[in-house]
Amino acid sequence: QVQFVESGGGLVQPGGSLRLSCAASGFTLAYYDIGWFRQAPGKGREGVSCTSSSDGSTYYADSVKGRFTISRDNAKSTMYLQMNSLKPEDTAVYYCAVCRKDSGQYEYDHWGQGTQVAVSS
Repeated sequence: QVQFVESGGGLVQPGGSLRLSCAASGFTLAYYDIGWFRQAPGKGREGVSCTSSSDGSTYYADSVKGRFTISRDNAKSTMYLQMNSLKPEDTAVYYCAVCRKDSGQYEYDHWGQGTQVAVSS
């Protein structure tokens, strides 16, 4: 059973930083492409990042490129999203998930409960 538990969200001022964590269980994290997506209030899903387990390639949405960094610790079955220079438009519930590229777009599956990130002064 593939499961994810997101944590680390909270309230932060614009320009601040947060590091989100995602604990994975039910599978070997090292074998999978994993990433993050987010959903803002009243809006649809937006892919944030996806990193390959094999070739090391990493996708970042244009909206977060240069500010967010994804990483993983396969031994701990945990992945992270370091978010710097946060903007109010980053406010959303963030989910970690298995990811893949399908017909030119990134898709996500098996996400957890999510963790709330609020960027506000």
